[in-house]
Amino acid sequence: MGPRTIGAIPGWAQYAGTKPPSGKPLDLGHDPARVRGLEASNEAAERDSPAGSAHAAARTAVTSLKLTDFRNYATLSLSLDERPVVLTGPNGAGKTNLLEAVSFLSPGRGIRGARIDAVGRQGGDGGWAIAAEVANGDGAVALGTGVMAGETRRKVRVNHAPAGSSAAFLDHLRVLWLTPAMDGLFTGPPADRRRFLDRAVLAIDKTHGTRANAFERAMRGRNRLLAEPAPDSRWLDAIEAEMAGLGVAIAAARREWAGLAAAMLGDAEAAGPFPTAVIALDGTLETDLGHLSASAAEDAYHRRLRDERRRDAAAGRTLAGPHRSDLIVRHGPKDMPAETCSTGEQKALLVGLVLAQTRLVTRLTGETPVVLLDEIAAHLDETRRAALFDLLTELGCQAFMTGTDAAVFAPLANRAQAFAVAGGTVHQE
Repeated sequence: MGPRTIGAIPGWAQYAGTKPPSGKPLDLGHDPARVRGLEASNEAAERDSPAGSAHAAARTAVTSLKLTDFRNYATLSLSLDERPVVLTGPNGAGKTNLLEAVSFLSPGRGIRGARIDAVGRQGGDGGWAIAAEVANGDGAVALGTGVMAGETRRKVRVNHAPAGSSAAFLDHLRVLWLTPAMDGLFTGPPADRRRFLDRAVLAIDKTHGTRANAFERAMRGRNRLLAEPAPDSRWLDAIEAEMAGLGVAIAAARREWAGLAAAMLGDAEAAGPFPTAVIALDGTLETDLGHLSASAAEDAYHRRLRDERRRDAAAGRTLAGPHRSDLIVRHGPKDMPAETCSTGEQKALLVGLVLAQTRLVTRLTGETPVVLLDEIAAHLDETRRAALFDLLTELGCQAFMTGTDAAVFAPLANRAQAFAVAGGTVHQE
């Protein structure tokens, strides 16, 4: 891949989407041997495959999607092939609901971040179900999820057998998405960018979500203890030790993703339709890992948590840790912060990031992700729309795209399968 460093910005662990001729190796914040091993494994698979080309990655595609009492669908059964899926119809018809259903075949709460008890069909008993057949490099797998009426915890099934958690889906399918709610990603609060960052990490590291959830639980426990008049210092120390280990692991995984994503961004054409992004991680732990070993960074964070107990108690929350980090994005060619770019430029930067993530997942896993692009035509001019369609075809991924105007997707022609959505019904065109 050959990424290179750029000038350091104090306080940031920075990575570039371009490759200045500095001649210095980029500190990726990850185990290079692991990455080389992943790439070597995939390169060997490509050489041994019948295709024997750079496009030898296995295609992953949802080939069947069945819904029961999900959003505005009482029942629905769709048969699909590996091509991109175009869903058109008026606002409120249920196009995004279909994308949301696919997004539930991954860890988390889907593209809307909805509560599990909020997605059942209005007028139903509260229960809902999603069943899908997925074709991938291992053949075919049946994935399912849903909740029973009166329950609040969703069940997960793989090949009709119960799975421990939704993280099990990542062994068979990786889902990426871009929605209108993310249009304000660069101008919104850091929490939105952390969520974007951590979902990106999760796509290449299935244990990242487990670590992040464990850190949040430990931090809540620490905050509760600090609120007590005389908290047990030994108990606090044990919780802080756990937080330190988890926090450094989270930061290290983010650094690894940032370095790899920068390489993917650097591989893109500088003069292409989607501007190259320069990404940076703004966080204490991420920065510490640039010059400290993981063990030393863990010790430093543990000491800081202990030293700042009084301050955190007064604030009512923990003020230092990976939950305070931020993802910083700049428009590479213009060398300006993404938040000051025009609406169209911000959308183009977002699309470029999602395309880079698609390439990264494909390279590291040997299988293409499924990509959800809700109202993708918004803020993209005709040239960029056509370029996006061509790039999706080149990447070989199954992309679900929605829009109100079918004519917008005309350049795809027979490269996609098209469906009309209206009032909870879906018809192939």
